[in-house]
Amino acid sequence: MATFSKLAFQATTMTTGTGLGVKVVATATAGTTIHTAANVATTVDEVWLYAVNSSASDVKLTIEWGEATAPDGNIEYTVKAENGLYLIVPGLVLQGNATPKVVKAFAATANVIVIHGYVNRITA
Repeated sequence: MATFSKLAFQATTMTTGTGLGVKVVATATAGTTIHTAANVATTVDEVWLYAVNSSASDVKLTIEWGEATAPDGNIEYTVKAENGLYLIVPGLVLQGNATPKVVKAFAATANVIVIHGYVNRITA
């Protein structure tokens, strides 16, 4: 029987398990690390990402989904200025293996986008 666990992002020592948002500092690849999926073949991470833009201008956000290769691993979204949270990744899954998949992000403007969300970790 599968086990489900709701987790905060597993990214860096600063954000791991805190439930706080991750500020997107990077403006190019390789982006700011948001989440690192489990490195177990029987585990799937269902990832939900929301973005907020504190800037007075709209800002393009690029999510590097498990890889940095464009366009294969890129999800692009323009986040509206000062307008609350936007759903960017609606529960897409990453499956662990010997090399864990990493979700990263970069934006056209540094330090104005914050990524919030959670992970549903599903273990067989």
